[in-house]
This record gives sequence, C-alpha cells and structure tokens, in this order.
Amino acid sequence: MNDIFATLESEVRSYSRTWPTVFDRAGGSYLYDEDGTPYLDFFAGAGALNYGHNNPLLKRKLIEYIERDGVTHGLDQSTVAKRAFLETFRDNVLKPRGLNYKIQFPGPTGTNSVESALKLVRKITGRESIISFTNAFHGMTLGSLSVTGNSMKRGGAGIPLVHATPMPYDDYFDGQVPDFLYFEKMLEDSGSGLNEPAAVIVETLQGEGGINSSRPAWLRGLYELCQKHGMLMIVDDVQMGCGRTGPFFSFEEAGIQPDIVCLSKSIGGYGLPLALTLIKPEHDVWEPGEHNGTFRGNNPAFVTATEALKQYWADDSLEKATIAKGERVGEVLEELAAKHGGAVAKGRGLARGLGFEDTNVAGKVSKAAFDRKLLVETSGPSSEVIKIMPPLTISDDELEKGLQIIRDSVQAVLA
Repeated sequence: MNDIFATLESEVRSYSRTWPTVFDRAGGSYLYDEDGTPYLDFFAGAGALNYGHNNPLLKRKLIEYIERDGVTHGLDQSTVAKRAFLETFRDNVLKPRGLNYKIQFPGPTGTNSVESALKLVRKITGRESIISFTNAFHGMTLGSLSVTGNSMKRGGAGIPLVHATPMPYDDYFDGQVPDFLYFEKMLEDSGSGLNEPAAVIVETLQGEGGINSSRPAWLRGLYELCQKHGMLMIVDDVQMGCGRTGPFFSFEEAGIQPDIVCLSKSIGGYGLPLALTLIKPEHDVWEPGEHNGTFRGNNPAFVTATEALKQYWADDSLEKATIAKGERVGEVLEELAAKHGGAVAKGRGLARGLGFEDTNVAGKVSKAAFDRKLLVETSGPSSEVIKIMPPLTISDDELEKGLQIIRDSVQAVLA
C-alpha cells in the first residue's frame, strides 16, 4: 500500500486501518480498489449512501447542472436549485406525512444540525440543560459531544462537557425497570438536583451506540413526558432518516411529531454534504444570521437531493422494499444468533446488527468479511456489534451474497 497515507496523513484516520486497501471507483453496492478488485459495501458511507455509489439517476442531473454553470456555492442566497429542493421536500416528504416544519440549512454535516438544534431549544426555553441518552452519538463538535455517550469520543474534547444529563435509553436495564421511572422521578422531585431541561435529544435507533432500537411505545412515552414537563423533543435522524429504517423518518412508526428533527448523511442523495434542521414553525425564533455557516447552501447537493426525493419518495415502493430486505437480514442474523451462544440480533429496516458477548469477536468478523471482499463495520461502546447497513437500493442477489459472507465470517471466527 502506498506509504503516503502512513507518512503524511494524521494518525486519526480509522476506516483506512479497518479496510487496508486503496479504493479508486464505486458504483451501486460496490467499491473497487485500484487493482479493480470489487468489494461489496454493507457500510454505505456510514449511512450517507442510501441510494448507492454514483447513482446514475442522480449523477445525470448533477453533471447537467455543473455543465450549465449552475451555482455551486451560495451560502444562504436564494437559488433555483434550493427552490426546487424546498418544493420537492414539501411535496414528497412533509405534505404526505401531515408534517409542518420550517427548514433551516445549518451547515453541511450532521453535527452542524445538532449544534443548531441545541442552540435553538436553549433560546426558545431560556433553559440550559439538555437530556440525552446512554450510548447516544450526536457528533464530534463540543455541543454534540456533550450529549454523546461514548467515553473515548467525549475524552477527545479535552474540556468538561457540561449542561447535559444522560438518562437510560430504552431497555438499558434489560427490561427490569419500567420506562422513565428514574427520569420522571428526577423531573418531579424538587430535591433531585436535575436542572430544568430545555429539551431531550434522542435517536430512535442508535447506530454508533450498538444498533439499539427503541420501541414505538417508548418513544411515545418520551414524547408525552416532554409535553407534560415543557421540554422540547429533538430527534436526531442524521443516520436513521432518509429511509434507513423503512419510512422516510425513523419516528413515523411511533406516530409522534418532534419539535425539531436533524437530518444529514443521505439527504444529499449522492454523498454530497448537506444537512437540514426541521423546526416546528412556532419554534423558528432565530434572528437573521444568528446561526450561519459558509457551506450551508451546497447547491450541487440540492440538485441530487431533489432528484433522490423524486425518484425514491414519490411513492412507498422504496419503503416497502427496505422493510422486506431488512426482514431478510433479520432472519439470517436470528439464525446466526441461535447457532452461536451469546450472539444477539438487533435493529430494524436496513440498520441491523449482530452483537457478541465476547467484545473481541465483532472486530474479527469485520476483518474476516474484508478478507472475503465485504465491507462491514462495528459499533457499540466496545465495538461488540457487527453493523449491517447496505445501500437501500441493493439488489436481492447482492444482499444474499453479502449475508453469505457474514455467515462464513462468523463461522470462521467462532469455529
């Protein structure tokens, strides 16, 4: 492998260590290294490539836009590309779901969306404290880190991370404790020492935290608790939105309407950076320019995002296909869990995981899969879960091929 990466690039790099080859091309569900070797992708850019690599439908629109000298960089100026995106998002996503949100473009990444949400709820309520959840992951900037659970990630901040209090996520106590027993008691007891929270921030399915899926009833209970105690509800749908769990938003199944929703990763469609913060209209109390960013108007991403919404969200066919494919992955993972003691199948839609009691196993399975030309990462506080997130557009044959490699890899490690 070309030593330039080892000699010149920072030690902070991680995925290049997990998958030690040099990639050159990509198409659909495959990445190709510089020798032309194909790798089936069950990683999908950590959820940024729900529609696959270099999706030809989106690529055509992007090339046409660039060739006609469409605006590339526009900050928050009004552009034709932004207008088309806003209209399409309204018509294909918000209206069919009966949702009413203002759309903020906070900057190009998920953590930009989270930071803007945290600032906004504090401005709205005049309170400082945020409630987050065990094993949450919300981003790598200081506000997002303050509501993230992982101790290694938090340690990287180098300063105290304050004004956030973690509460137990769904099933944190293995079903031994009623939902919100501790949280509600803390809220209602004037001697608890809990600062009055501005908001809660929650992932309906924790990806980085270990493919921990909350139940719809738990989410509804949390929503009701927020309403009862005057807290706003932020749903971080950066990784699990844009259809990853089946529906466009991961909270749809619970029948709730969060006050604020954070979107990024696959909202741009093509892997181009884009983030949105969706805000209930009554909460849109920003002053002009109060939260901004140089790259908040990525117009080429508006173009590919618009086309993705037209191609994949004009009806429910992608949603149904994702749920069906997810059930197929679930079957195979249940089969593996039954065969290997201490393994547990996790997740929903096409965000799936296989957790192992022995925290060394998942990393070895990931390596065995790479040796068999499949890209699959690990997640969880001890990297104890194999995380399965292929493109939503993956074919049934490609899915079966990848699942067989996972079977073989688990067998090879645990034999």
